[in-house]
Amino acid sequence: MRLLAGSAPTEMEMMLRRIVLAGLARSATLLVALGAAAHAEDCKEPKEGSNEAPMLSPPLANVVTGAGRLQFYSAPNVRCPMPGVFVIPGDRLIAYAVADNGWSSVTYSNPRTGNAASGWVRSERLKVTGTVGPKQ
Repeated sequence: MRLLAGSAPTEMEMMLRRIVLAGLARSATLLVALGAAAHAEDCKEPKEGSNEAPMLSPPLANVVTGAGRLQFYSAPNVRCPMPGVFVIPGDRLIAYAVADNGWSSVTYSNPRTGNAASGWVRSERLKVTGTVGPKQ
């Protein structure tokens, strides 16, 4: 991917940048979560790609549905909320894994600020809108 001097980035370039930034944010979130001694054993995140949280390939684009805030959790467990981290209906998320107990591992990138957050949300509040990846 090469951006010519003075030209605006293409939609695909912007999407790829968001995915890379989201991945970096996700890694940082995982490191913080792993390093926090305050998390109980219940808040241990399952390994993505394991039987507990199979990877989605390609990742799925989703939109938040329902009413009110959709809380982020550090693990697929209601006892593991991430205080102050949530999305609202209409926000777009990327799901990377789905646990068999109704949770999705997601990343959200704020389109205005570029800030990203990763964690687990309840799957029933997500509506799949497509897949994420380069178009053929």
